[in-house]
Amino acid sequence: MWTIFIRPRARVVRVNIMLVKLPKTETRSFEQLREQYEIEKNLANRMYCASREERGNLYGTIYDELYRLVPHHPQLTQKKDAKLRLISVSRQMNLLKRFLTPRSIFLEVGPGDCSLSLEVTYYAKKVYAIDVSEEIMKRSIFPENFKLIIYDGINIPIPEDTINIAYSKDLIEHLHPDDAFDHLTKIYNILTNGGKYIIITPNRLSGPHDISKYFDSVATGLHLKEYSVTELYDSLRKVGFLKIRTYIGGKGIYIKFPSFLIKNIEKLLSNLPFFLRKRVAITLPFKILLGITMIATK
Repeated sequence: MWTIFIRPRARVVRVNIMLVKLPKTETRSFEQLREQYEIEKNLANRMYCASREERGNLYGTIYDELYRLVPHHPQLTQKKDAKLRLISVSRQMNLLKRFLTPRSIFLEVGPGDCSLSLEVTYYAKKVYAIDVSEEIMKRSIFPENFKLIIYDGINIPIPEDTINIAYSKDLIEHLHPDDAFDHLTKIYNILTNGGKYIIITPNRLSGPHDISKYFDSVATGLHLKEYSVTELYDSLRKVGFLKIRTYIGGKGIYIKFPSFLIKNIEKLLSNLPFFLRKRVAITLPFKILLGITMIATK
């Protein structure tokens, strides 16, 4: 069923009729990738079939189960790599430091191992980090101006008009589509006037970006819904955000870019067949233009 080709710069796996290049940075075997894929698909199906009330208890269970069943999951292995953590935090701080002040009240949703939130404690008055699972961050030691909150993935237990800067990276695509708009609304409510929500998420048009990228043409793992700039922009407007700015870049370099231009590019790409769209979307400059970094101001 599968044929593996070896090339100097990348491994290529034939899955059914698809050819999927495995990057040099992917050190896991094809069997391990397939294992994670099957596990995530099953977990995702449980989320899709659950009612809103059931999902309130399921988010944490799903991710605790994922990390237990997939010990080679990148979020677990990267936690042990101090160099990778340092690079990732440094690149994100290049953006965040533009907005942080010593009086800032900062919130990170989906902090992973909390490396970024812990770094922000040096720049902000108070830092909250909320996640559905503590499996990835247990045994961590936290400073006095830091508070870790385990929540249900839906209801954010922070008072309204509290947060100056909210931040999420690779978070909203993990939410059930019916919960995503509620999430944006709750973030809007807990922000102070002039507060900002900084969102980084992969673009649907260059995806899928979860483990199913090796097997499917759309996200079928725990990226329950991936978004385009157009879709996310419209949702933020509906919630009530007054100003929405889009940034392009990568590796810690971010430049403001007109949203309408990216929307036009997305419109053109969305009309292409999957294989052609994918080929175009992952090449420069489209790869830079399609990476979603949006800052919404209340």
